[in-house]
Amino acid sequence: MTFWWFWAPPPVVEEATAEDLDQLAEIHARSFDGVWSSEELAALRAQTGVVILLARRANAFGSRNPLGFVILRSVADEAEILTLAVDPRQRGRGIGVQLMRAAMRRLYAERTKMLFLEVDEANEPALRLYRGLGFRKVGERRGYYQTGDGGGGALVMRADLA
Repeated sequence: MTFWWFWAPPPVVEEATAEDLDQLAEIHARSFDGVWSSEELAALRAQTGVVILLARRANAFGSRNPLGFVILRSVADEAEILTLAVDPRQRGRGIGVQLMRAAMRRLYAERTKMLFLEVDEANEPALRLYRGLGFRKVGERRGYYQTGDGGGGALVMRADLA
């Protein structure tokens, strides 16, 4: 079996535009139970310190459709990941890693010292991703998620960027 994506160049990561928000809302709906609408994404994007980065295929003949996205919020010298979503049909191709690395490079360039996130304690693929990027557990939030594979608990994780 040949995997066409194995030979494809890595996705391009860029800032999302207003025109991307409907597609990002669809990716979010396919990824999570708590869905964010395009209007909610637009409201987030309009906030000071919030940036949405998305990944698209680099192939000039490929689709311009987003493959995944990450939302960052920065205040002073700290930032948090509000969400990271990769289209379920595109998972396992390193898109989440590329989005997170792009986000972390951007935050490092902005002199951000610490990056935080919450992750479902039962989400093993996400935990592997975050640990591989240098995140470590710094806290827990019981009952944080209404649904999920576990008891709804979230781990609070932090990566030191400076």
